[in-house]
Parts: sequence; C-alpha cells; structure tokens
Amino acid sequence: MMMQSLINAGLRLADALDAENEALSRFDMVSAAKLAEAKIRASEAFAAAHGAVHRTASRPDTTERVAAEALSTRLKTLSDENRRLLERAIALQARVIETIATAAIPHARPATYGRGGYNAASRLAPSLALATRA
Repeated sequence: MMMQSLINAGLRLADALDAENEALSRFDMVSAAKLAEAKIRASEAFAAAHGAVHRTASRPDTTERVAAEALSTRLKTLSDENRRLLERAIALQARVIETIATAAIPHARPATYGRGGYNAASRLAPSLALATRA
C-alpha cells in the first residue's frame, strides 16, 4: 500500500512537471508561474511518500517495482528538462531586465561632452526580440 502511494504521488509530480515544462517551452511565463505552486505541492507529497516507504521498509512486488522504475526514469527526464527550461527562462528575463536598465541609463546620467564640446553619443540598448505563441 505504501509503495502505491509513492507511485501515485510520483505520477502527480510527473504531471505537474510536464505541464510546467509545456508552459516554459512556449515562454508562457504567466502559466508557468501559476503551475509552480502545484509542482511544489506535488514535490512535497512525493517526498513525504518516499520518506514513508523508507521508514516502513516497504518492499514492492514485481509490478510495483517495474512501475516505480519506469516512473523514476520519467521523473528524471522531466526534472532535467524542467531545469533546462527554467534556466533558459531566467536567462531571458535577465536579458530583458538588462536591456530595460541599459535603455534607462542615458536618461538618468547627466550629459557628457565629447571632443569639440558636442554631446557624447549615448550607448544604445542592444536589440532584443521575444516571440510567444498563445
């Protein structure tokens, strides 16, 4: 019974990771943020079920062992993809923030002058394109 609880918790976690990965792959940060809480709850439930199995030293039958091994592989794949997609999203957000900050800097600094008394050329923000699909 304990092993089946662990498998059920693992399946909920896999579904949560899969949903968040789908949103992140579309750069749908609003949906990904909404799904984060479900992923956290599913992770906590999985950790609790895992701890219970180890505390009770439950031994899975053959069917449960095969299901647990397949689930373990699926969770590893999904969590690796989740990490990659989160890192990509964080890098993109950092670039957007840097671009906005760079664009704001010329307006915040006092005028500087170059040779001949002319205003020195301001540093332009790098171009950045972001495409999303709905």
